[in-house]
Amino acid sequence: MATLFTKIIEGEIPGEVVWSDEVCAAFLDIAPLTRGHALVVTRAEVDLWTDLDPSTLAHLMNVAAVIGRAQVEVFAGVRAGLIIQGFEVPHAHVHVFPVSGPEDFDMTRTTDRSPEDLAADAELLRAALASG
Repeated sequence: MATLFTKIIEGEIPGEVVWSDEVCAAFLDIAPLTRGHALVVTRAEVDLWTDLDPSTLAHLMNVAAVIGRAQVEVFAGVRAGLIIQGFEVPHAHVHVFPVSGPEDFDMTRTTDRSPEDLAADAELLRAALASG
């Protein structure tokens, strides 16, 4: 059975996708730590990031870096944060988000963003990614 993330990537359930290629996709988290928080997810349904083949892992991290740079630019972060945790969904993914300080890494402190707010955030991030 497909994971929640595969269903988002395949368009079976809604998600604000900001990146998609043959190896991975990225979409906004519905309970973001900060505005613009995205999940970079492998297309392959591998549970543990440590089980990814080296080329997939490298690609995932490269995409996370590209998205992180765009997030810092668009959402005025001090730097891009990255968390690999993977307890909620058994599908390899990284959280990448703009941060202002260590408190932004608290996974219990999420922000409320409406579907309309997420769509607007996604559009800003897509535009920054498209402009390179």
